[in-house]
Amino acid sequence: MSIDRFAAAEAALKAGDTDAGIRLIEGELNSDPAAPVGIYRNFTTLLVRRQRYDQAADWTGKAVERFPKDIDLWNLRGVALRRLRRLGESLDALNKAGKLDPKNRSVLNNKGNVYNDMRNPAAVDVFTKLVRVTPNDAEVQRSLGRAYWFAGELDKAEMRFNLAVKLKPTLVDAWLDLIGVISEAKSQEEAQPVLERAVAANPADMRLVEARAVGIRRTGATRDAEQFLLDQLEKHPNEASLHFQLGSNITDYDRARANAAFERAIELDPKDIRYQVSLAESLGRSRHGDEAANLERAYQILVGIVDQMPMTAPNLKIAYELMVRVAAFDDMEKLGSFSEVGRTWAEAGRHTALFAHLARVKTLEDRRELIEQHLIWGRKVEAAVKRRPIEHRGPRTPNGKIRVGFMSSDLRTHPVAYFALPLFQHYDRSRFEIYCYSYYQGEEDATQKQITQWVDGFRWVKDIDDRGAAQMIADDQLDMLIELGGSTHMNKLAVMGFKPAPLSASWVGYPHSAGLKEIDYLVLDPYMTPEKPGLLIEKPLELPKGWYALGERAFREEPQADPVAPVTRNGYVTFGTANNPYKYGKEVVGAWAKIVAGTPGSKFLFVRPEGGTPTFCANIRKIFAAEGVAAERVVFENVRGRHLPFYNQMDISLDTFPQTGGTTTCESLWMGVPVVAQVGDAVFERLSYSVLMNVGLGDLVARSTDEYVEIALKLGADHARIAELRRGMRARLKASPLADTKQFAADYFAMIEKAVKAG
Repeated sequence: MSIDRFAAAEAALKAGDTDAGIRLIEGELNSDPAAPVGIYRNFTTLLVRRQRYDQAADWTGKAVERFPKDIDLWNLRGVALRRLRRLGESLDALNKAGKLDPKNRSVLNNKGNVYNDMRNPAAVDVFTKLVRVTPNDAEVQRSLGRAYWFAGELDKAEMRFNLAVKLKPTLVDAWLDLIGVISEAKSQEEAQPVLERAVAANPADMRLVEARAVGIRRTGATRDAEQFLLDQLEKHPNEASLHFQLGSNITDYDRARANAAFERAIELDPKDIRYQVSLAESLGRSRHGDEAANLERAYQILVGIVDQMPMTAPNLKIAYELMVRVAAFDDMEKLGSFSEVGRTWAEAGRHTALFAHLARVKTLEDRRELIEQHLIWGRKVEAAVKRRPIEHRGPRTPNGKIRVGFMSSDLRTHPVAYFALPLFQHYDRSRFEIYCYSYYQGEEDATQKQITQWVDGFRWVKDIDDRGAAQMIADDQLDMLIELGGSTHMNKLAVMGFKPAPLSASWVGYPHSAGLKEIDYLVLDPYMTPEKPGLLIEKPLELPKGWYALGERAFREEPQADPVAPVTRNGYVTFGTANNPYKYGKEVVGAWAKIVAGTPGSKFLFVRPEGGTPTFCANIRKIFAAEGVAAERVVFENVRGRHLPFYNQMDISLDTFPQTGGTTTCESLWMGVPVVAQVGDAVFERLSYSVLMNVGLGDLVARSTDEYVEIALKLGADHARIAELRRGMRARLKASPLADTKQFAADYFAMIEKAVKAG
């Protein structure tokens, strides 16, 4: 190697020109690979220290080919690969280093860190060996604590974290771990004195201020957490982390102000990826202002940082959601396999993310894997509940009535409430008592007010944690609790793990088994119950006809359905959908494209807010173009909430699969538009099937994608039938079991009574 060239590189590095220094060294090594081992060691160490992990992985790979017995190079390779989250390769490199020197502390420490990243219990053995050698090393004690934590041995983890902070009171990471494990094993309240000790030892560390805000928020007291953060910002107005925490705290109830807080955090510290990730997520969920512009900006932020994002479960969920919403299906597939993605979410307790995973199943094995993913989540909840059980009173004084609870934060102007309204309006008050439970963060609306007037008790508590909510429900001494919200926004599915009522069930809000064995039943109907075994965790509790009835608030006379089909006016058929993009993927859009391509002159109409997003439109049109459909035949209407009139521009609604529509299918039929659907094995694949069977349109349901395309093409060619269905569809719906709300309520409560009496 040229000494002059190396000296120039060293000079560039000393002058702060890292890019030039690295470029010079790379050039010399490429021209003269036979450099001494020391040059490779120094260079790869530099790359790791400068966080050039891709380059470090590349150069350590070349180096170990030349020096396969150099422990330092194998160790550096393990570190670089770990930082790239290539954990299997990292472990392989560190194992090779360990064979060269089994007692090397650096290698053992790095290997233990990889095991901890993998949540592999083998980390306990590795760090136990290191603790024996260096018992006074606070960092090693902390690492052993984390190993115990990930292995589920929380008492041992707490002991090790206590040792770590005793050895080194300034080790804030150990304090944060100690606070976290106490919060998980015991309660947020018991973690507060530890937090105060941590602050006393490290009064200037903002991470502990953040921890205090998070701790308050996790007790359910979001408004108190907001005030705490505002007080702190008066003292530290330029502290980016506090603006970030404020945004995270208020995002559920003040999205615009949360976005501004994230923007300010980025302005103060543009290098912190967390702030950009959070802004992207929040913009993607913003419904104020120009929703399509918000979404497009969110996606462009994601594109700029996705290669730098650590793909933790929360970040994976954010990336997945944004890619789905703009139909970036190919990029989404690169995030991991069905099993890898789902288990990452399940093991991190991210049940909400699994909701978007339903539409990704392809095989029967995927469907059974999905059941296991929900069970993984459920087992984590069950373990947490066992550590902090609730109290149950003795049996209540009998009054001859069955007391039923309905839990959902969607008991307001929301589709879930619309389907549930007949139950609250028509129950027999001489035989049943109804209690409702909501944690909605917004303000009371007309629908919620009406429900409150109908039922015996409406418990609406904005700031409460899962255990507190479960205890509140248990205190009401129900006979049966039914959750309607799943784990969607502002709902508390984990409450069901506390078993606050002797019997429990899920219904309407989540079309899949929740994952908790404490939930006894899943309310279904004869069409929705899976035909194949192993696709339910709960026992099916069957209604005799439909899964729900259409209450008066769900489908009003306005807007009117145009009795004249668009094909009659236009001379061509308009297919379309108003379904959320999380329900469809490339295969579904490809099937739609084939249908349009096979129907001369036809068009396809997307009625969604994503329709105003350039990336969504471009990605969708690309799939249609592959089937020979010109761009002008794919039309987008950028709308949310006021979408029903656009069905007057649509002749045939093409349903999504494998996850089918529910509310959307009913809305389409109400507006006179027939729906072509596909039925599959799992519950979430059978919603449209149930609706269409109940309205006598079972011939529009396919059993395969080929049949789906065939049915749509046949209907698209039958203009007379389209016109006939249009004229009579609303009357057909009104005459079906879906419109008989009184009978539906009677059937529902008869079903509950039978279950309660059976015990």
